[in-house]
This record gives sequence, structure tokens and C-alpha cells, in this order.
Amino acid sequence: MAKLHDTAVKQIEEIIARYIDEPTPLMLILSDIQKEYGYIPLEVQEIVSKKTGIPVAEIYGVVTFYSYFSLNPKGKYVIGCCLGTACYVKGAQQVIGKFEELLDVKPGCTTKDGLFTLDALRCIGACSLAPALKVNDKVYSNVKVDEVQKIIDEYKGAK
Repeated sequence: MAKLHDTAVKQIEEIIARYIDEPTPLMLILSDIQKEYGYIPLEVQEIVSKKTGIPVAEIYGVVTFYSYFSLNPKGKYVIGCCLGTACYVKGAQQVIGKFEELLDVKPGCTTKDGLFTLDALRCIGACSLAPALKVNDKVYSNVKVDEVQKIIDEYKGAK
């Protein structure tokens, strides 16, 4: 793993300092780090642990439990396909499968060009719109397999 630049370490320490007096600062700290850098690698978790006294194992557990956090950099466009019950029953597995095929990437991974990350989500709270997916903050409803290429093209053209 590459060593973090001193400027990044200082900025992470400043984020931690903002919340150090909070009774439960971990989520606030991790949220700000995720917003700033887009992911939270182990080296950053170790800095958080050292400054807060929270064990790395606990921090890692939080980072890997919540889908908002990531251990790896994400693409410019994050495609979150809901595989919750309502979406699954209405064909979400086929939709995510089409994204896998067209982007040549598995869920949890990023395309070689860094443009797209494909995520399989358990529920995005849009059950009445099933099957649903999100690209960054935009929600797509009643997605059909034959619409997947159009969705990809929409973002490829926006580079």
C-alpha cells in the first residue's frame, strides 16, 4: 500500500479533531473522510484508530457493513442495482447481469477506465419502483434489461 501524503494525513487528523468530543464520533469521522476521498483504506482506518482509541477491527467492521463506505476508490459513476425482494422478484438480477456483461465488471468492482463502479445493493427504499437502481444520486425505476445500454450511454456521453 502506498504511503499517504503528509497533507492527506494532516487533513484526516483535522477531520478527526472536529468530532473528538462527540460521544460517538466514528460515523461522523468516517462520513467526512468518505466524502473527502471517496474511500477509506486500511491506512486511513489505522490513523482514525490511533487518534480515537477505537480498535481498527471495529472501524473496519463499520466500513465494511455500511454500503456508503468503501475500501477502494469508486468510479465517477456508481451504479447501485437494488437486489431487495421487490426488485429481485421483478427481474433485478437480470438487470445487474446485463450491466456486468456490458461493462465487463462484477459487482463491487470498477471498470478499467475508472468510469463506472457496479454495486449490488440490498434495498434502496424504492420498492414501488421495482426493479430500481441508482446512478450516483439519480434513481431509475421499472428498469428493463433492454434499457441498460441506454443508461450506460447516457453517462459515457457525459464524460
